[in-house]
Amino acid sequence: MRRREFITLVGSAAAWPLAARAQQPPARPVIGVLSPISPAAAVRNVEALRTGLRDLGYSEDRNIILDLRYADGAIERLPKLAAELVALNPAVIVAGSPAAALAVRDATRTIPIVMNSSPDPVALGLASSLARPGGNVTGFWWGDQTLVGKRLELLKEAVPGIMRVGFIVRVDDPTGADEIKEIPIVSSALGLTLRVFEVRESSEFEGAFATSVREKVQGMCINSSPLFVSHRAELAALAARARLPAVYGFREFAIAGGLMSYGASLSDLYRRKAAFIDKILKGASPADLPIERPITFELLINLKAAKALGLNIPPSLLARVDEVIE
Repeated sequence: MRRREFITLVGSAAAWPLAARAQQPPARPVIGVLSPISPAAAVRNVEALRTGLRDLGYSEDRNIILDLRYADGAIERLPKLAAELVALNPAVIVAGSPAAALAVRDATRTIPIVMNSSPDPVALGLASSLARPGGNVTGFWWGDQTLVGKRLELLKEAVPGIMRVGFIVRVDDPTGADEIKEIPIVSSALGLTLRVFEVRESSEFEGAFATSVREKVQGMCINSSPLFVSHRAELAALAARARLPAVYGFREFAIAGGLMSYGASLSDLYRRKAAFIDKILKGASPADLPIERPITFELLINLKAAKALGLNIPPSLLARVDEVIE
């Protein structure tokens, strides 16, 4: 082989790995998702997030990676799961509850977080203000302290003559922080006597319902803690067994057999989270992205549950229902 040919061959071989590396596609950004509920309960929300991302040009088979973690309603698992996601150095983390957002924020002050929160995120220390969050957390806040009054109104309308109601809340979950302050005020304004049942784990559900029967409670309002969402079918069954009409915060409860639900559409919020993710991937800082409010609220009534309880839902209430389950 001639010397010139040899030099050319060696030079080309040396340059080839560099050219090959230059042509390789860039690494796909990782989007972490920390869901406080179970995979089964979160299916609709996760699919809504995927739909929102697809609408903006993102898909898992082309340009992003979704890494999901589920706490199955156990808030004590959230710090460990948050640390696992942070270790992946994702571009953004979606946090599905205030407790999840706090767990991720405690694990990182730099990775952007897109949250759901029913309590005021400013009061929780997640943001400096709604208009300018100022840190690494943005997302949605719907303020359940106003919705809990609406739920009691709906329960009173569905059950004429109701006077004594129970409220089941997980006291160590920030999801109920605003509700526990507001519900005594709104129940009194509606002429209702309130009995609060504080629980920390699912093994206490049965005792709460047994006590409610002994104390002649006539209806129940269930807080929207992820623990309750993950055990929604069990709660609906216990309410049915105790013959207690109950109102819940999310549609998943009514689908699982609960009498009625009223609250923000979680699937709509997850779909809209894609817009936050898109802005962050394009360089926006969560500190400058205003925290938004829900625009879609859902009222569901389960007529099968109503029939089992001997209730005739007033036509005026049925006319306002977004979805009837038969």
